[in-house]
Amino acid sequence: MNRIIAPSLLSADFGNLQKDIEMINQSEADWLHLDVMDGVFVPNISFGFPVIKAVKEICTKKLDAHLMIVEPDKYIERFADAGVYSLNVHFEACVHLHRTIQRIKKLGMKAAVTLNPHTPVSVLTDIVQDVDMVLLMSVNPGFGGQAFIENTYSKITDLKELIAKKDSKALIQIDGGVNNTNAKKLFEVGADSLVAGHYVFHSKDPLATIADLKKM
Repeated sequence: MNRIIAPSLLSADFGNLQKDIEMINQSEADWLHLDVMDGVFVPNISFGFPVIKAVKEICTKKLDAHLMIVEPDKYIERFADAGVYSLNVHFEACVHLHRTIQRIKKLGMKAAVTLNPHTPVSVLTDIVQDVDMVLLMSVNPGFGGQAFIENTYSKITDLKELIAKKDSKALIQIDGGVNNTNAKKLFEVGADSLVAGHYVFHSKDPLATIADLKKM
């Protein structure tokens, strides 16, 4: 089973971003998760391409971008140019999701799709075989530090069943409220990748925290 840990840049110290990115470089983290918000799809604004390009110059980990924006299709090429490894779009924001997934793959990135907490995994029946990863939000998107939604465990089980039924190779990623009290169970029920922001960057020893999550 995969044990992919992707700390979220959203919780880093933006006054000393280079220091936090260098910490990630030294850590056992696999990816760096980039939460891109536009203040429209979600009630918050995060960062854009100048920050992402600056991060790319320093970060040695793969960049895992999560687009919480309306009309993500407008920016797919720019994320590819910025050196993003995996591009994650919301099911709720894409009118023609299959076309969006095709464009992401054509530009050499891994293609992922995200579901909000209220969206059932059944909506992916006709697309799950075409994506590289599915991200299940375990909090309502837009802000860090929220409490984990317990129904996420059953959604992982449902998604695992759908992936198997459709003979898909998609990984399962969980984002929101991840910590040492739920990480082990999330991996046990079928998650492949965990996004952790506040829990990592606000811990006393982020390197040890990341290492502990990898061992869950």
